[in-house]
This record gives sequence, structure tokens and C-alpha cells, in this order.
Amino acid sequence: MAITLTSATFDEVINSSDTPILVDFWAEWCGPCKQLGPILEKVIAETQGKVDLAKVDVDANPQIAQAFKVQSIPAVFALVNGQPVDQFMGALPEAEVAAFVNKLL
Repeated sequence: MAITLTSATFDEVINSSDTPILVDFWAEWCGPCKQLGPILEKVIAETQGKVDLAKVDVDANPQIAQAFKVQSIPAVFALVNGQPVDQFMGALPEAEVAAFVNKLL
């Protein structure tokens, strides 16, 4: 289950997590975002709690997207101890998403 982040909750959630977090920057109108979302959820579920998934709606929270310098979506950032350690843009196939997540474990 993904955590929905807003400007009000972002810092608290990101900085209080002991596990790596994938932050998915998306928007309702974004077709590739809708393709990637279920893949992210499946791959994260397979980590059995070792990685969390958080989602940021860029239309509702543009300041978070600006802070991460997101210029196109979907954009996914891997955060460890509140700091970005890796990222990818675009809707990747499940195998590539799994490889990206496995690097965090």
C-alpha cells in the first residue's frame, strides 16, 4: 500500500522512515504514470516491508516536485535516510523496476 505524501506530511514521513522509500511523482492525467503505478506496487509488495512506496501528485504538490527538480513524469526517486540515492524517469518494465528496487536491499 502506497503512502500519499503532501507538502504537510512529506518531511515527517521521509525523515522518520527506517526503510528505503521509493517516491513516485505522478499525475492523474499521465498515462505512463498509470502504467507504472501497479508495477511499483507489485515490486514493493514483494520486498515484504523492506522498501516503502510513497506517491506525490505533482499537480497537488508542485513544491515537492520542484524541490526534486522533476521535469517529466513518472519520476521515481529512491530515498535512504531521507536522502536521494538513485532515480529513474519513465514507465519501466517490471524487470527493470525490480532490479532498481533490489539495488536498495
